[in-house]
Amino acid sequence: MVRRSYLENILATRGLQAVFQPIVSIQTGAIAGYEGLIRGPADGPLHSPLHLFRAAREYNLTLEVETACCEALLERFSQLRLPGKLFLNVSPDAVEQAPFSSERLRNYLADLGLDADRVVLELTEHMHLASDYEALRNALESYRRIGFKMAIDDLGEGFSSLRRWSELRPEFIKIDMHFVQGVDRDRMKQQLVRALNDVARSAGVTVVAEGIETEEEWRFLNRCGVDFGQGYYIARPQANPATSLSAELAQCVAKAWSFKRPGASSVRPTAQGGATALKLLRSVAAVGPETSNNEVCDLFTEQSGLHTIPVVEEGRPVGVITRADLLNRFSRPYQRELYGTKPCSLFMDRAPLVAEKGTSLQELSHILVEADGQQLVSDFIITDEGMYLGIGTSLDLLRELTHMQIDAARYAHPLTQLPGSVPINRQIDHLLQSGAVFKACYADLDNFKPFNDVFGYQRGDDIIQLAGTLLCEVANPELDFVGHVGGDDFIVLFQSADWRERCERFLMEFESAIAAYFRGAGREAQGYYAKDRQGTMQYFPVPSVSLGVVEVKPSGFETHHQIAAAAAQAKSEAKKTLGNSLFVERRRMRRNEEGAEASAF
Repeated sequence: MVRRSYLENILATRGLQAVFQPIVSIQTGAIAGYEGLIRGPADGPLHSPLHLFRAAREYNLTLEVETACCEALLERFSQLRLPGKLFLNVSPDAVEQAPFSSERLRNYLADLGLDADRVVLELTEHMHLASDYEALRNALESYRRIGFKMAIDDLGEGFSSLRRWSELRPEFIKIDMHFVQGVDRDRMKQQLVRALNDVARSAGVTVVAEGIETEEEWRFLNRCGVDFGQGYYIARPQANPATSLSAELAQCVAKAWSFKRPGASSVRPTAQGGATALKLLRSVAAVGPETSNNEVCDLFTEQSGLHTIPVVEEGRPVGVITRADLLNRFSRPYQRELYGTKPCSLFMDRAPLVAEKGTSLQELSHILVEADGQQLVSDFIITDEGMYLGIGTSLDLLRELTHMQIDAARYAHPLTQLPGSVPINRQIDHLLQSGAVFKACYADLDNFKPFNDVFGYQRGDDIIQLAGTLLCEVANPELDFVGHVGGDDFIVLFQSADWRERCERFLMEFESAIAAYFRGAGREAQGYYAKDRQGTMQYFPVPSVSLGVVEVKPSGFETHHQIAAAAAQAKSEAKKTLGNSLFVERRRMRRNEEGAEASAF
C-alpha cells in the first residue's frame, strides 16, 4: 500500500504519463482519433492505472487525479499534433463537478489550440442510479452546447449500459472487448455485435469496437460494417503513437476492399479472365458524408434516372443513399422538417456492395445472390484499389452474365463441360496482358487409345471425366483455371503458390482411382492383356497421366500459341517417364537459367 504523500507528490510534480491508442476506421483504415490513457511513474507502484485509481479512491482524491489525467492527456495530445478526435475517459462524478465545468474546459482547450469538437467525453465506470440521470444529462448538455461529443464505454456489460444509451443519447458507443475478442469464431457474439451495430446505425450513432487482437476479428467487423476499432492488432498504447497504419494493417485494409465481405457485401477479383466489374462502370457523381439530406433529395429530383448516390470520403466510398429509401423516409410526417438539414451519413447504408474494378462478373453475381432482397435490385460501387470510380447496376450485370453464359456454352467441351480451346486461349492472353506469373500445366492420359479400343468409348469417357473432375478438385477455383483442350488432353493455368503440391496430389488421386476401377472390374491394377491391331496379345499398363509444366513470367512469352507449344513439349518430356509423371520446364524463362526437372510417381 502506498502512502497518500506519494500520490500527492505525483499530482504536484505532474508525474503522470499520457499514452494514446489509435482508433481506426475499419472500413477505410483512416485514423479517426485516439483514446487517451494514463500511466503513473514508470518505476513506481502506481504505474498501472488500476493501482493509480485504487489509491485515489482510498484517499478520496479521485476528482483530483481525474483532473490531472485529463490535463496531461490534452496537453500531450496538443503537443504531438495528433490527428482526429481525442477520447477522454471521465467518470460521471467528474462531469457533474466544478473542476470539470464545460466553460473551464473550453477556455483550457483554447489555450492549447484545440477545438471542443475534437474532444469526446467517454463515460467510464458504473453509472448513477435512475435519480441521478437528470443531473448527468443536464451536465452533458452543457458540454454538447460548446461542441464536445459523448461516448459510452463498454457497451454490452449489462442492461444498465443499454439504459445509458437510450437515456443519454451519445454520439459514439464502444462495444465491450468481451464481445469483440473471438467474435470470428463465436456465433452468439456475432449476432450480438450485428444487433448492436444495426441499432446504432438506425440511430445515427458511431460504433467503436474495442479489444481487436487478431486479423480474423478485424475482418469480421469489416464485413459487419462496424465503423471504428481499436486494440492490440491495430496498435498498442504508446507515448508517441503512429499517425499512419502499420504495413501489416495497411495490407489487411487493402485486402478488405478487394476481398469478399459477406456482411458489407464486398467482393474480390479472381484469376479468371473475361469481363470484370469495370465493364459495368457508370459515371455517377458522389456526395460527401456531410452533404445534407435535402441536397441529396434535390439530386434525385433533378435526375429521374438516378437510383443510387454514393457517399465518398477522401476518395473512398463509405456508404450509399438510395432513392427509394430516402423518399420513403421523407414521405412520413415531419421527417423532412426534422432531418432535411442533417448530414446524409445519418441515413446512408454503411455496408453497400463494393467491387474492385478487376472483380470477375461471376464472383460479383455470387455476392448478389447471397445479398438480401434489397441489394438484388440496387446498384453497387466500383473501386480502384479502394478508391471510388463509379457504380454498376444489377441489370447490366445480369445482361452481361447472360451473354457470357451463352458464349461459355458455345465453347464448353460437351463431355466435361470445361472451357474449351477458345476460352483457354482467351485466359492465357488475359494473364499475359496483365503481367501475371503463372504455370501452364498440360495433362495428357497415357495408354489411353488401347484402353479405349479394348473397353469401349464409354469406359474411355469415364476416364476422361475422372481426370477432369480430379483436376478441378485439386485446383483452387479462385486462382486457377482448368480447361479441356479435347480428347484426353487438359490444360491447367496455375496461379496457386502451392501448384506443385496440387499436381502431385492429382497424380496420386488419379492413380488410386484407376487402381480401384480395375479392381472393381476384376482385373489386376497394374494392367491388362488385350489384342493389338495386328491381333497379337499384348500387355498394356493401366492409364496414367503425364503432366508437363511451363513456368510463365512477364516477357517470357508473347502469345498463347507459344505457351501451348512449350507446354506440349514439356508434356512430351514427361511421357518419357513411365507411369504418372511430372515434368517442369524452366529453360524458357531466362536465357541464362537453363534447366528442367522430371519426377515419377
